[in-house]
Amino acid sequence: MSHQPLPTSRPTVLITDYAWPDSAIEADIIEGAGFRLVTGPVRPAPADVIAALAVEHQPAAIMTNWAPVSAAAIAGCPPLRIIARLGVGLDNIAVDEATRRGVWVTNVPDYCVEEVSDHAVAMLLAWARGLVGFDREVKAGRWEPAGARLRRVRELTCGIIGFGRTGRRTAAKLSGFGVRLLAYTRRAVPDANGVEMTTLPDLLRRSDVVMVHLPLTPDTRHLLDRERIALMKPGALLVNVSRGAVIDSEALVDALEGGRLAGAALDVLENEPRVPPGLLRPDVILTPHIAFSSDASLRDVRRKASEEVVRVLRGERPLQGRNAIR
Repeated sequence: MSHQPLPTSRPTVLITDYAWPDSAIEADIIEGAGFRLVTGPVRPAPADVIAALAVEHQPAAIMTNWAPVSAAAIAGCPPLRIIARLGVGLDNIAVDEATRRGVWVTNVPDYCVEEVSDHAVAMLLAWARGLVGFDREVKAGRWEPAGARLRRVRELTCGIIGFGRTGRRTAAKLSGFGVRLLAYTRRAVPDANGVEMTTLPDLLRRSDVVMVHLPLTPDTRHLLDRERIALMKPGALLVNVSRGAVIDSEALVDALEGGRLAGAALDVLENEPRVPPGLLRPDVILTPHIAFSSDASLRDVRRKASEEVVRVLRGERPLQGRNAIR
């Protein structure tokens, strides 16, 4: 659904892009509150296109899914009061520039905790039980159960890097399988609920499965580089359902090709949607950045992000402000 600009004094809300069929939920909430909605292209456009849209429409609010909201887009839009991420990560928003100009940046940190943790656990189970490979084998006419080399999940040690909402929920779900749980986080954890907190090198050395639940920041970019991947236990699985650039893709490919790792399960890639040819292997499970997605989670993120926009445009403080605005 596209809304063309009309002569009006109502504050404008620009949606840069969205990963669902229409903008009906957003329109119901935003236009129902008396504001005007304008939508950009459905697929995320480059930063210069988004900046041009911001200059053209001069929105009081920008809502973005994947499209980059650059410093230029923010600077070219004096009426701007809030940038609302239709998701969790903020790596596609120039947060420092927004803060400098007194523009709120918000996200929806809790909308997909269940879905992402489900996805991480599902990837572990699919690897341990050989589901993807044997599905392909049977459909290709091969019925060879004697070739199975599978794992007892209960005997695995699972290390979780990042122990926030989603990391904790993943740990809670895995505890039901009786696995040994390790976790690494830079923040103090007062109550780990039976999870052993340890250092990152120790977690990598001891874990049969390493799961990444981290935001992408300057500190976490390529956190799992060649040196740290080399610390991983031989035959381990690396699962990433957070941000692709937390892992050095070339180093991961080399570890797989060299036989150090038994596999990888990735919902995110460093330069998605481009898939490195070295990851197109039978021992790699790939999904197209959909760990966050379910009917329920998409309703939640769209509603909560829209409500934050309305809240700020009415002069109130957001519930999930991610930057310090007085």
